[in-house]
Amino acid sequence: MSNELLQRLATRAGLAVDWVDANGRPQTVSPQVLCKVLDGLGYPADSAEDIETSLQRLLEADKQHTAPPLLTVDHGHTLDLSAWFAPNTPFELVLEDGGRFNGILTDTAQLPAQSAVGYQQLIIDSQHVTLAVAPKSCYSIAMATETATPRVWGLTVQLYALRRLGDGGFGDTQALEDFVRSAGERGADAVAISPMHAMFASDTHRYSPYSPSSRLFLNGLYASPGSVLGERDLRMAIERTGLAEEFERLEALHLIDWPAAAAAKWTLLHALFEGFSNGSHPLNEDFASFCDAGGEALENHCRFEALQAQCSTRGMSQNWREWPEEFKNPQGPAIAEFASQHREQIRFHAFAQWLIARGLERAQVAARSSGMRVGLIADLAVGADGAGSQAWSRQDELLASLTVGAPPDILNRSGQSWGISAFSPNGLKRNGFRAFIEMLRANFAHAGGLRIDHIMGLQRLWVVPVGSPPREGAYLNYPLDDMLRLLALESWRYKAVVLGEDLGTVPEGMHDKLSARAILGMRVLLFEQDNAHFKPILKWSDEALATTSTHDLPTLTGWWNELDIEWSRVLGLIDEQAEHQARDNRQREREGLRHALSQDHANFRNQLSECEQVIDASVRYLGHTRAPLVLLPMEDALGVEQQANLPGTIDSHPNWRRRFQGESATLLDDETAARRLELLSQSRLQAAERDQ
Repeated sequence: MSNELLQRLATRAGLAVDWVDANGRPQTVSPQVLCKVLDGLGYPADSAEDIETSLQRLLEADKQHTAPPLLTVDHGHTLDLSAWFAPNTPFELVLEDGGRFNGILTDTAQLPAQSAVGYQQLIIDSQHVTLAVAPKSCYSIAMATETATPRVWGLTVQLYALRRLGDGGFGDTQALEDFVRSAGERGADAVAISPMHAMFASDTHRYSPYSPSSRLFLNGLYASPGSVLGERDLRMAIERTGLAEEFERLEALHLIDWPAAAAAKWTLLHALFEGFSNGSHPLNEDFASFCDAGGEALENHCRFEALQAQCSTRGMSQNWREWPEEFKNPQGPAIAEFASQHREQIRFHAFAQWLIARGLERAQVAARSSGMRVGLIADLAVGADGAGSQAWSRQDELLASLTVGAPPDILNRSGQSWGISAFSPNGLKRNGFRAFIEMLRANFAHAGGLRIDHIMGLQRLWVVPVGSPPREGAYLNYPLDDMLRLLALESWRYKAVVLGEDLGTVPEGMHDKLSARAILGMRVLLFEQDNAHFKPILKWSDEALATTSTHDLPTLTGWWNELDIEWSRVLGLIDEQAEHQARDNRQREREGLRHALSQDHANFRNQLSECEQVIDASVRYLGHTRAPLVLLPMEDALGVEQQANLPGTIDSHPNWRRRFQGESATLLDDETAARRLELLSQSRLQAAERDQ
């Protein structure tokens, strides 16, 4: 088998055979790994004959004379159509507003620049092509705040961590609504929340918000049904189910008991649905309208939920790839028959989607009504579980046989495998980027902004065959420019800002492309240093948000007190030598941070503990940077010790289970939090005055 031919196939399939690691060292993917990854992409390469056949398929696809169903172009730019159409070919363009324009291609088969941003329909040579004309940039913080040099601030919060009386053991949209009102009253312009993607209703043991079943729909568990249906219906359902005592027990726990709390919440939602369906509820029309608007995508998701529940009760696998063949095709007759026999179960899952969508909508309205100029910033996970709803319903557009992760780098020397699937680049093109566009719309729908986890995935993703270690993967390239144009167009249509989590190994030129589209990168205080020399305030980027920490990193209190190192020692993630090295490094970093913070003479002037003073000073420090947006995690506002998630662990650390103490409506009344929010607000005002 020729390595040269194998590498040619890999390159044609979009894989990077050669790449540069986090230490700047060139790497080459081995032939064995290439064969496995290519097989996961649907291009067998186990023999010379396989390679020839797969390569021929790709070459034939490239020679197709039919234009793809969707093309993207920047507003004010011509579009080269010479690959599909002859020069001087007549065309008709149908605009979104119904207007029509007739013209001809240029002598070089260029489509003239378009004057209208949006999705236009190009009719040319008996073909219909959707033309996505993108604005120059995404909707920016400057646009949202109507400020040329914005210096605004907000908070980040893990939704499940919020508390309110009657929440049943974890945060919900009513708790969020209460929290954003409180934050807006204190001058915050944004509240960034943890992902709310749909999980697996039939598997209450799966609760990582970054491993969802679908990024098209929401987690119905976060719904606050009383805020939509009314408190009377809620009380009656609790009485019928006898859940009052169980809810009280769950709410008293320090850590969320997800299996028990989820089971109780689903029981309550089923009872509410029964009452809703049996009567003439005044919101029946709104529910019907929601289902109609959800269309095929909503129907497929709800069918999947009902089908997966049936498989679970029958002792079958919940992974659709292991289902009988007739259940693998969402459009097949077996699924249609199942849907007709389980109409009410399917309708129940639509009911849960309706409740959570309306609750999230209320929270965003509350945020904007409280004075926030952005409001909620939703979080878009980098992928979805290959065994989930989105992978089942969009099989040609998602890679269910490959998992996404990261190669060994400075953050994780073993590499990472996140157990989630990603889009198929070729599948996206074949289907006019349908799955990508509908995902963006779903996540922009009830938010003023969107944080895209691992935004480098728009350019390339490290993909690993299911079951292989993270190092045995390769980078898969994506149509970055097309995806950025679509992102800018949807951001512009929803008037929502875009934040890109760009931590880790970033491809060369990626920062410039994000900046050109007004997508804010992300700068974390703990990383903005060079060997314990922390970056001066005025050296911070004005093209990225600033924050103290993230959900995958220690809180400032935990970092200062080395709790992350202690966890790694206890769990055996590091040996004794590595522990000593980490503690020595941390001591130098503490000294370096304190030195940087001491440059502001307003710091370290009270009788608080050194750790508390460091956090206060760090908040003021970030507030004075040139970042257009500073986001303060609630854990650091409150001085919480433990972090939300410890990467590399599953059950040994209580990931995604920690809750805040105190009601969400009054959480910011905490003396420590109130002081830090005031420090942040004042330093942001001073930064704005300085930079005018």
